Amino acid sequence: MTTNNDSFVPANYEPPTTGGNYMKFADGENQFRILSKPILGWMDWKDKKPLRFAIGEKPAAPIDPAKPVRHFWAMKVYNYATKTMQVLEITQATIQEAITAYSRDPQWGNPFKYDFKIIRKGVKMDTEYQVLGMPPRELGAEARAAFVKTPIHLEALYIGGDPFAVPGAAQPVKQAPPPPPPPVAQVTYTPAIPPTDDMPF
Repeated sequence: MTTNNDSFVPANYEPPTTGGNYMKFADGENQFRILSKPILGWMDWKDKKPLRFAIGEKPAAPIDPAKPVRHFWAMKVYNYATKTMQVLEITQATIQEAITAYSRDPQWGNPFKYDFKIIRKGVKMDTEYQVLGMPPRELGAEARAAFVKTPIHLEALYIGGDPFAVPGAAQPVKQAPPPPPPPVAQVTYTPAIPPTDDMPF
């Protein structure tokens, strides 16, 4: 005989969320607030590592013919599940088109003013995404604090660098479109930290 107290896991149990600096869409609902304009470009792969190129520097051909070069967005977001600032990289055209449509709709406008909820269903080639804009609301204090204390320099992605690196830290030199890729050297990457006036809220 079982009772309500005999559940396999506690009633208030929730699986732990995965942290990290990059937001990945999990199965089900994924809610976030966009807090920067996206950088745009092209993504290729070499030795299972991404190579990113600016929008006007699309490689003539992919390194691996089986993996076509893909258009990508990368932007700063506040992830409500992890309660942290992360980089969201989007290569799915359906998601890019949906967010673009919201931003151009006069009734919605700038996505800095409202959250997005993306619902993921399915696996591998059968994965589907539903993009929902949430009612506009002021960004919460916790998200504001996370934005202020977490500088992110998206342009570092173009040179294979870490957008979360401390300004002045060594970053690799950007690789030109193959073939052949140039040798990777070390240079000092010193991005300018945006002034407070540039905050999107």
